[in-house]
Amino acid sequence: MQLYNKLSAKEREALIDEAGEDRLTLSFYAYAKIGNPHLFRNHLFIAWDQMDVLGRIYVAHEGINAQLSVPAKRFEEFKEFIDNIYFLEGVRLNIAIEHDAKAFLKLKVKVRKKIVADGLNDSTFDVTNKGVHVDAIKFNELISDPNTVLVDMRNHYESEIGHFQGAITPDVDTFRDSLPIIEDDLKDYKEDKNLVMYCTGGIRCEKASAYYKHKGFKNVYQLEGGIIEYARQVEKQELENKFIGKNFVFDHRRSEQISEEVIAHCHQCGKPCDKHVNCANEACHLLFIQCEECAEKMNNCCSKDCMEIAALPYEEQKALRKGKGNSNKIFKKGRSEVLKYKS
Repeated sequence: MQLYNKLSAKEREALIDEAGEDRLTLSFYAYAKIGNPHLFRNHLFIAWDQMDVLGRIYVAHEGINAQLSVPAKRFEEFKEFIDNIYFLEGVRLNIAIEHDAKAFLKLKVKVRKKIVADGLNDSTFDVTNKGVHVDAIKFNELISDPNTVLVDMRNHYESEIGHFQGAITPDVDTFRDSLPIIEDDLKDYKEDKNLVMYCTGGIRCEKASAYYKHKGFKNVYQLEGGIIEYARQVEKQELENKFIGKNFVFDHRRSEQISEEVIAHCHQCGKPCDKHVNCANEACHLLFIQCEECAEKMNNCCSKDCMEIAALPYEEQKALRKGKGNSNKIFKKGRSEVLKYKS
């Protein structure tokens, strides 16, 4: 019985090209009590592998967090399958605004301690006592209210290329970093302000809203379905779009265009640009913003040192990487000192 990937990313990419079929990119999450995450993980992998589903899925005792690519012709089959799982019946599916058949190249279903690394001790507060979910219409009303504090629950490299007008965008590398910082910055607003939060698809706000209510915030709201669903409702209902720039996504597309504004800049030359790339030196693989001119000049690398390494034969590069940790764990995303115009 196959419980793991047999094909490499390149082999899978070739099969996608050969098939030439439309695929849908989507995401969903659900908090639920899963007694045996490993058994559930295997159940999902077997079924989804047969449906040619690709993506990155995290399963834990607390629930599931899934980002997927599904063949368009098998979407109804996929939907029927998840509706037959009791805690996923009718779950909201965040369908991407822009689709790419190669958004994911493998099916990865992993068991984790948590479906989002929040660093919280869930036994210390009621995780089900969440904030009020609001749709795009109510969200626009709330953020137009001077009594509202709007907070972006995403990381710096996400909000750098796009965010809601007037939002507080914490300069953090991880979700867990943002929680205490936001609490401290907004401590004077617990009683009388509306605390409105948003993230990519809604999952980070699910836990954050309960945490902040536990910490004494009285009026807590969260954008239902996150930026993805907001953009869909804005287009469908012809609402005013309060989001500027791109929405960062965690697949090979890296972003979705929500508005025409380019609010970021190339980290190497400073020109307006909002395209994230990974350094071509696999030993670095740093995520940063690079314009087309710099990509050509720097051979898709973040620095001259990485250019020299990336120009070496593959076996030499592999030998240099042996036994060394990935440098992006040191530089973090977009934080390297080699980037002159980093945020």
